[in-house]
Amino acid sequence: MPDEAPEPDRKARAARRTRDRLAAAALALALDRGLAAATVEEIAARADVTRRTFSRHFTGKESAVVDCLRADAARINRALRARPPGEPPLTAYHRAVRDWLADPDAPAWHRRPWMFDLLRLAEQEPTLFAALQHTRVDAQEDAVRILADRLGTDPDTDLRPAVLVGACAGALIAAQTAWVRGGDTGALPRLVDEAFAALTAERAAERGGSP
Repeated sequence: MPDEAPEPDRKARAARRTRDRLAAAALALALDRGLAAATVEEIAARADVTRRTFSRHFTGKESAVVDCLRADAARINRALRARPPGEPPLTAYHRAVRDWLADPDAPAWHRRPWMFDLLRLAEQEPTLFAALQHTRVDAQEDAVRILADRLGTDPDTDLRPAVLVGACAGALIAAQTAWVRGGDTGALPRLVDEAFAALTAERAAERGGSP
């Protein structure tokens, strides 16, 4: 008789499936009607759960709508953690983003047609944009810890990990913004490369001009 999964594991998987259903329902309603017209009660009903269950997973409809972006940030950080330890931090972050963009098992933004609409909606809806910013801050805090481990330093006393993550996240956000506003679905990988090339070129220029 095969071993049964421990009860906590089954509960965790069930909770993950419920969260995913709620996030998918929130996203679909927001894209269909706009954020203001989508209610938490409708999201819960569409996911076939109670209002109380929704509140166990999300603080509000905005956080549910951007949950897919939180998952993308986690994938980038996992890819960053897996990069070879000898890579310079900027190179490691850039290649982690490229690994995420090329992952065949978890399509990145440019291979999800509705992502344009979501990111455009976030630019129009202040509360949704705030939720998106919150996911970015959380992801950057995790990335700071990852780079601190790679550098063998304490991020509470050494500014380098936070500065490096801030610069890399800025490059990624610049590429994302240009991608959404430009409207070319396949352009994201190229724009990411261009953004990181601009970042590394600026750093090289600064080193060359220093006394």
